[in-house]
Amino acid sequence: MAYVKIQRIEKFWPVPRKGKTYVASATHNNHDSIPLIIVMRDILKLLKTKKELKKLLNEKIILINGKEIRECSYPVGLFDILSLKSLNKNYKVNLNKTKKMAFEEILDKEINKKTLKILGKKVIGKNKIQLNLMDGRNILTKENVKIGDSVIYNFKDKKIESIIKMEKGIRGLVTKGKHMGQNGKIEEIVERGGKLIAKIKTGDEKINVWVKNLIALEK
Repeated sequence: MAYVKIQRIEKFWPVPRKGKTYVASATHNNHDSIPLIIVMRDILKLLKTKKELKKLLNEKIILINGKEIRECSYPVGLFDILSLKSLNKNYKVNLNKTKKMAFEEILDKEINKKTLKILGKKVIGKNKIQLNLMDGRNILTKENVKIGDSVIYNFKDKKIESIIKMEKGIRGLVTKGKHMGQNGKIEEIVERGGKLIAKIKTGDEKINVWVKNLIALEK
């Protein structure tokens, strides 16, 4: 297991930065995730030691997005679904207004779907498009989508259930920058200096957000 100085962890980690010098580092995707051991022990407080986590992993009862996990430092990122079969508990990763990752307990009927932003796409053969999604997943589709749109992906059935266009009227979640964690209705998308800016109403406040730092969500 690799470690990193606690002062170098990302600001979205909902853990104190005092009392420790080093903490576990995720096996990959370090800048957008939290390692499983930190989630289970320090955030959800479902166990106390790495040894306890290893036991659960060996029993094949911890799943992330439907996949059995074997690594203590496996990365847990935004909108991931963490399922604990032995406890009958499921958690969805989100962002809150304090700019921290939050773990929301969800029902069994919600565990097979994940919202994913489209980061890239390219044509593969006739009428097929490969989508590069924010969690590193690549999938093929015939749907008419654009970079910046989101898909609701069913990882159990391995198919796109719906598409959410990045456009006026939908709800957006800010994933980076000073407004990180805020979400609201997109009232307008304009171009300024070669960048797309979304004007968002969130509560009684209106904010301007770079579309690159925004994920389109369901209304």
